Amino acid sequence: MAKILVIEDESAIRRVLVKILSEESDKYELFEAEDGLSGIEKIKNEDYDLILCDIKMPKMDGVEVLEAVKKIKPEIPIVMISGHGDLDTAVNTMRLGAFDYISKPPDLNRLLNTVRNALDRKELVVENKRLKKKVSKNYDMIGESNAISEIKTIIEKVAATDARVLITGPNGTGKELVAHWIHQKSERSAGPMIEVNCAAIPGELIESELFGHVKGAFTSANKDRAGKFEAANGGTIFLDEIGDMSLSAQAKVLRALQENKIQRVGSDKDIKVNVRVVAATNKNLKKEIADNKFREDLYHRLAVILIKVPALNDRREDIPLLVDYFTNKISNEQGSPAKAFSAKAIKQLQQYDWTGNIRELRNVVERLIILGGKEVSEEDVKLFASK
Repeated sequence: MAKILVIEDESAIRRVLVKILSEESDKYELFEAEDGLSGIEKIKNEDYDLILCDIKMPKMDGVEVLEAVKKIKPEIPIVMISGHGDLDTAVNTMRLGAFDYISKPPDLNRLLNTVRNALDRKELVVENKRLKKKVSKNYDMIGESNAISEIKTIIEKVAATDARVLITGPNGTGKELVAHWIHQKSERSAGPMIEVNCAAIPGELIESELFGHVKGAFTSANKDRAGKFEAANGGTIFLDEIGDMSLSAQAKVLRALQENKIQRVGSDKDIKVNVRVVAATNKNLKKEIADNKFREDLYHRLAVILIKVPALNDRREDIPLLVDYFTNKISNEQGSPAKAFSAKAIKQLQQYDWTGNIRELRNVVERLIILGGKEVSEEDVKLFASK
C-alpha cells in the first residue's frame, strides 16, 4: 500500500486532497500534516512513497520542505501544490528536484495522473537501487589477506578521483572485479561501465569497436555506428587485455586520453568524450615496450595508478573465505542447500597448485558440490579437484 503524506496548512484543501485520493484507490494510505515543520518530523520518522506539499505555509514553506527532504530522503517524489500567485515558484521547485506541481483548486484528472506517475517513478527508483545492489554482489572482492586488503585501500583512495588505473595480474585473478569496484565507488557510478575485451576483437575491427565508424568506412559499414568510447560517455570504459591491442589502435586511444576526443573510423570529425579509462592486462607491458609491441607513452598515460592483483597461490589464506563464498553462491544459483567442507578438505585445497587462479577454484568448488559427499571431504578433494 502506497503511503502518501499531504502537507497543507489550509484544512479545506487538505481534506479535499485526502478525500479524492482515498476514493480513487484503496491502495493509498493517506497521512496529513498542517505545516512544513510537522511534515518534516513525520518524514524523519516514517517512510512515505509520495509527498504532496503546499508552497506557502507558516513556520516552514514548501521550498524549504523540498530542500530538507532532498537531503534526508532524496528518493521520495514530491509534488508541489501552488496557488495562482505561486506558479513561478512552483516551476522553480522543479529545478530543485520536485517531481511536478498542481494548481489550486486541484483538477481531478491532473491530480490523479500526477500521483500515479510519481508513484511509478518511486517504484522504478527502488527497483534500480535493488538491481544495483544485486549487480554489486556479483563483483564482491573476497579476502582478508594483506595483498587484498592493500588493493581495497588503494581503491578507496583512487575511486573518488578520475585518475586512470592499470590493473595487472595473471588470468583468472579477478582483475575485472577491481575495475568494477573502482567504478561502483566512484562519482561515475550512475553512469555506464563499458567493458571491452581487446584480446577477443580481431585487430582489423578493434578501432571500429572502440571509436565507431561512419557509413561506407569499410565494406560492411552499412550505417553510422557509435563506438565503446561514446557509449561510456559520463562513465567508465574498462579496456581488458589492453596488451593485445594493435599499435594503430593504441595511437588512437592515446589521442583520446590526451584530448578527450575521438574520431569514428572513416570520419575526420572530432567527438568530445568524458570517459574514465581503467585498463587491465596479464602481460608484462614493460617487456612489450622493449619489444616494440606497446607504446611507452600510452603505458605512462594508463599507469597513473598501478594495481597488481596477486595469483591465488600467493594468497592461500583467502581460500577458506573464497570456498565459503562460492559454495553459497553456487547453491543459491542451483536452488539447493549449501554443502559444508571439512577442515581437512579446506586444508587440502590450500595445498593445491592453482594455475587457473580464482576462476579455477570456483570451477573446482562447483565440481565438489556436485560430486562430493554430504560434507565435502579431504578424499573428495583428492579425487575430484585435480580432474
